[in-house]
Amino acid sequence: MDKVKKNTLLIVDDDKSKLMMLSHILQADYDIRVASDGKSAIMIAEKYLPDLILLDIVMPDMDGYQVFTALQNMDETAHIPVIFITGLNNNDDEKKGLKLGAVDYISKPFDDMIVKLRVHNQIQIINHLRTIEQLSMIDQLTQIPNRRNFDNRLHLEWRRAVRENIPMSLLLIDVDHFKKYNDTYGHLQGDKALYLVAGTLTQTLKRSSDFAARWGGEEFVVLLPNSASSGGLEIGEQIRINIEAAELPLSNGDLSKVTVSIGVNTHIPTLSCSIDDFIFKADRALYCAKQAGRNRVCLYE
Repeated sequence: MDKVKKNTLLIVDDDKSKLMMLSHILQADYDIRVASDGKSAIMIAEKYLPDLILLDIVMPDMDGYQVFTALQNMDETAHIPVIFITGLNNNDDEKKGLKLGAVDYISKPFDDMIVKLRVHNQIQIINHLRTIEQLSMIDQLTQIPNRRNFDNRLHLEWRRAVRENIPMSLLLIDVDHFKKYNDTYGHLQGDKALYLVAGTLTQTLKRSSDFAARWGGEEFVVLLPNSASSGGLEIGEQIRINIEAAELPLSNGDLSKVTVSIGVNTHIPTLSCSIDDFIFKADRALYCAKQAGRNRVCLYE
């Protein structure tokens, strides 16, 4: 049986004995990362993206408030919740920390149970919100990523392609004559067809970086990072073949089939390029595939 993945905590304190104490209290329930100064804390947070940070306020060079502000100013770490830890039993310090956006406050000397409970409460909230977020990113009918999820992934891969000067390919996929299929066999059978197309997409894609999503209605989208036009066309054609070969059982025992038209656009993004234009050109290629008779793949040129 697979082990349940533990949440990760980053504990930051310049007092090594306090660092060891907190690690000892929490290590049974969480994966622990530690840092003894602000700069190290920022680097570790950026590298490992912990679920929660326990951050000492009084430290040399950078105090906890400065570290917190630096984390908030970075896209990668801005979402990570922070519990301030301090030996300053001062309401003003607590108010300052909470006003900055800390989720809680733990005072020294540590009470083992209070530390465990405060951390546990925050981790429960984090995991609950993460579950809601994950559900909101999945198309409920096809069980693959939805349009919102795709938009997030596209912006992430677009920025990486700009940095690394590498191509990316986009495939827009439309189920051919889907209205006629619905009218002939009913909407429940139409839903099964969409589920089949979604499953075929995910089974066809081999690289972990490739990303398929439901675009909306009977349209789907596939993003192929670091893929030239030849790769986009090859994957598009394999998707088309696999969907055409699939058979859908009907309620009377007969079998039905669907086909798809696919538009491909490949581009090496730059800072002056537009994501909207990238999508528009894939859509134009899809239009050409439909105009040419459907059940085919066309590249934007």
